[in-house]
Formats: sequence, C-alpha cells, structure tokens
Amino acid sequence: MIVSEVKSETRQHILKAALKRFAHSGYAATSVQQIVSDAKVSKPTLYYYFKDKAALFQALVSEAHDERYRLMREAAEGATDLRSQLTAMLAALFEYFRKNRELMRISFATLYAAPGEVPEGLRYEEKCTRNFEFVRSLMKAAAKRGEVNDRFDSCELTLGFYGQTHMYLMGHLILPEWRPDHRTAEHITDCSSPGPPRR
Repeated sequence: MIVSEVKSETRQHILKAALKRFAHSGYAATSVQQIVSDAKVSKPTLYYYFKDKAALFQALVSEAHDERYRLMREAAEGATDLRSQLTAMLAALFEYFRKNRELMRISFATLYAAPGEVPEGLRYEEKCTRNFEFVRSLMKAAAKRGEVNDRFDSCELTLGFYGQTHMYLMGHLILPEWRPDHRTAEHITDCSSPGPPRR
C-alpha cells in the first residue's frame, strides 16, 4: 500500500471516531482525548491531520455539504425533466442519509445549535449557497422549458424543495424505522396528485 493511501485511511479513521463522538455527545462535550482514544491514535497523529477539534468538526461539515452537492449533480445529470431530476436527487439524498445518520444529526445540530455548541467561526454558508443555487438553476431551466408556472419564482420553488427534503429527513431521524426511499421521492414530486376537496 502506498504512503498516501495509508495517510488517507488514518485521516478517515480519525474523522469516523470524531463523528461518532460529536453525534452522540455534542461538540462542546467532546474532547480531543476521547477522539484519539476511540480512534486508537496519538494526539500528535491527530494534530498532523487537523489543527484542533474545531478543524475536525469543520472537516465533517464540509464533507457533508460536498457529498450532497456531488450526489445532487450526479442524480440530476441522468434526468431530462424537472420532476425526474428532483425525484432522483431526493432518492439519492434519502439513501445517503440512511447510511450516514450520524452525519445527518450533526448537519441539523449545526443549523440549530446554541452558542458554544459548534466551533466559533464554523464555515458552511458558502457551500450551503452553492448547493442551493444548483437546485435553483434547475428550477430556472424548468421555468424556461415551461415545466413550472410563474406562480412561484425560482427561489420560492427551491425553498419549497429544501423544506420538503428537510422535513422528511428529520422524520427519519425521529423515527429510524421509517425510511424514505425512491417511492417517497416520487410521491413528493408528483404534481398530479389531487389536492384537498374544495368546499
């Protein structure tokens, strides 16, 4: 095995140990000593890859946003109309979060954390904006193709997509046995479903 592969494996091993601690104990209550003990590495080894505990947390948050972006782009590339794109993206995200529940918990905790519960200076706005604008670009393209009406603008449509996605993912966090899947994604994006009866 080449040296770079060994280094990469060690880094991922440390991240995995940190993820488990952060997800179950929170950022503030987790110590570097606990992480190195769980990862079975020395502190100098951890500090070789990460400046401090905050850098570890930052790496996990960045990885989550980057992987979501990659999954959404890949899913959208294989579809030609908006509904197919959104369905494929939702299905990919649902599968990713089913396999990465601890990372999902950290993602939501970061959004709603009280001061001190996440590292000071944590950066994620730029990647959040990048991901949001990607979905928005799909909405804009669909509007030009005449697939959506002009009742809502591209920003409102994207917010609606994010809102639905987050509600289903939070539901999975609360009820682990309930697992949104491809059928769930199809149901969410089915614009032909009848609405409530009119009075």
